[in-house]
Amino acid sequence: MYFVENIPFTFDELEPIMQEDPAITYEASINPEYEMEDLWKWSNYLIMEECHPMMYALNFKNPELLPD
Repeated sequence: MYFVENIPFTFDELEPIMQEDPAITYEASINPEYEMEDLWKWSNYLIMEECHPMMYALNFKNPELLPD
């Protein structure tokens, strides 16, 4: 999951083998769950504010953490 100021905007799919990894399963269990509709709403909000990093050039503290 990727966030801009704690607002989720996209995620990476996990390979099936990674989904069974105990460390990854634990990490997922202690973090909030998001539905696709949630991501759609937050993504649209970022687009309306011209802050979606995949659509607008923004300055980030750690740009290397953004998805390709």
